[in-house]
Amino acid sequence: MLKTETQEQKDERYMRLALKEAEAAFEEGEIPIGAVIVSHDRVVARAHNQSETLHDVTAHAEMLAITAAADALGGKYLPDCTLYVTVEPCVMCAGALGWAQLGRIVYGAEEEKRGYRKYAPDALHPKAAVTSGVLQDECKALMIEFFKNKR
Repeated sequence: MLKTETQEQKDERYMRLALKEAEAAFEEGEIPIGAVIVSHDRVVARAHNQSETLHDVTAHAEMLAITAAADALGGKYLPDCTLYVTVEPCVMCAGALGWAQLGRIVYGAEEEKRGYRKYAPDALHPKAAVTSGVLQDECKALMIEFFKNKR
């Protein structure tokens, strides 16, 4: 008899993939944020911050993942998709997630300084479901380690 994976287990599994992306960003000297977009239990996009590499302030993990997912699925709207991102999206990314109509957003660590909830809590699509705190300690530890090394 097969044991069915719970939503919490799926969320942790996909967040671990996002953490791998964040670790890649860390190794490249980028702020260590990673993102994965899943559609019907299939990863359709993965990305990590590349603002330094691409000399582009908009090259956040979420923005790159949205573009890759839209390309993979052949449309700009992603209502059947879930974004897994290691840190709470900023206002720019939340706006893009809203325009892309993502059905669900799952993030790890809160972003107290620039997170969307502080400045634009209604930026996401009205039907979007949000889950926070998934593997929060691991996501936060990577950010702390990165900025400790920068100072």
